[in-house]
Amino acid sequence: MGKEKMGIAVEFNPDLALRDYSHFKSGKRKKEECLPAKIEKGNVYSFLKSGQRNYWLEGELPLLKTEGNQKLSRPLASIRILEATHVLIKETPHTKGKYKVLEVFDINSPKVHFESYARLKSGTPA
Repeated sequence: MGKEKMGIAVEFNPDLALRDYSHFKSGKRKKEECLPAKIEKGNVYSFLKSGQRNYWLEGELPLLKTEGNQKLSRPLASIRILEATHVLIKETPHTKGKYKVLEVFDINSPKVHFESYARLKSGTPA
């Protein structure tokens, strides 16, 4: 019957962390696993993450760049997850979906845009 596992591994994510676009250009990752080449306010993008993940659908989340192993950037943008679906790809659980960019941030700015998953509307100084 294949590999048997105990329980169901589910991860709850307070953000959406994707790889740099260069990983797609070099053929290391699928386009949906990476940030867009240019993040634009109002645009809707697709995402793909390994594992069975749950995202908050009722509010804004930070969009981050990940280098893996929980090495995350400061928020690049505020997004809203529009849909998230669990699928099997080569018998491995994945989560795919769509997100809309609500605001793009200046990564060099000292302003803080999120406190945990709570969006700070004015962007407060660090």
